[in-house]
Amino acid sequence: MATISGLGGRLYSGETSFNIIGNRKRWYSISAFFLLISIAALTIQGLHLGLEFKGGASYTVSKPGITLEQGRKAAANFDIPGEAIVQKIGSDKIRIQTGALTPAQATAAENVLTFTFDVPAESIDTQIVGPSWGKEITKKAIYGLIAFLLAVMLFLAMAFEPKMALAAIVAVVHDVLITVGIYAVVGFDVTPATVIGFLTILGYSLYDTVVVFDKVRENTKSVTANSKQTYSQAANLAVNQTLVRSANTSIIALLPVGSILFVGAGLLGAGTLKDLSLALFIGLAVGTYSSVFIAPPFLASLREKEPAMQALAKRVAARGGAPVPTESKPTDSIVARGPRNQPKRKGRK
Repeated sequence: MATISGLGGRLYSGETSFNIIGNRKRWYSISAFFLLISIAALTIQGLHLGLEFKGGASYTVSKPGITLEQGRKAAANFDIPGEAIVQKIGSDKIRIQTGALTPAQATAAENVLTFTFDVPAESIDTQIVGPSWGKEITKKAIYGLIAFLLAVMLFLAMAFEPKMALAAIVAVVHDVLITVGIYAVVGFDVTPATVIGFLTILGYSLYDTVVVFDKVRENTKSVTANSKQTYSQAANLAVNQTLVRSANTSIIALLPVGSILFVGAGLLGAGTLKDLSLALFIGLAVGTYSSVFIAPPFLASLREKEPAMQALAKRVAARGGAPVPTESKPTDSIVARGPRNQPKRKGRK
């Protein structure tokens, strides 16, 4: 803890500095790699929409000692079109999902389950969702996401500046695409709990980004007046000053979510928790990454194109302060600041 505390103090004072803004191309390349995987997964495999979105029927049978093979044999006896999805939930539950069924087909499927597993019909948890209702839920989820993004852009533009709002939205889209892409890769069902998880991680990602941007705004408020630092240098100092705080907050947030995902859904078999916990776990990790390595460098790129900031960079260079490079060498990732050796003045002859 003493080491972390000491590092945080050195980062805040500028004695030690990670060149995050200068290495922006490195972070962009990492994000581009995961974005390509996500887009490929969404294009080739697509999302596995849950029952609530695509419509259909779900039967959950509870019986001690029930096996996945028994569930598959029972589903094979359903006189329905398409293939049923059979899943094991915990140690004594089987869930069978089908496409949209008529009332007669739904009753026949329930009779097959009661006969196969020798259980009363009342003990079978049955859910029937029509396709039209599923489309309506999908439409509302999309509308909610769009309204959320618009409200966030308006708030950030009013609270900070338009370019900060744009950088924050780019980070949010980055987080959503990667999270949704990982969902497509692992094949988890997208349920209303997943949508709740997406909206939650959007809020968390924006919260972390707003904290970083608030420090950036504080450091760059009078950057053009003193001509001691370029915008990128001042923004890089702000990111370093909030780096330890972002890491601590993220770890504390990931610990309980990881417990829900790996213990609740993995070991205890609480299948209803995995949709929400997976979205939260991935989103929290990706959101922390984007708030440090994507949003501030993107903002700096936008601001450095302004004539005033370009003129500032020339003044800083003229005074002997080298601006943060676009792409630094690996050895320049950490910059340790020390006293500057001034040239000796020659005496008059």
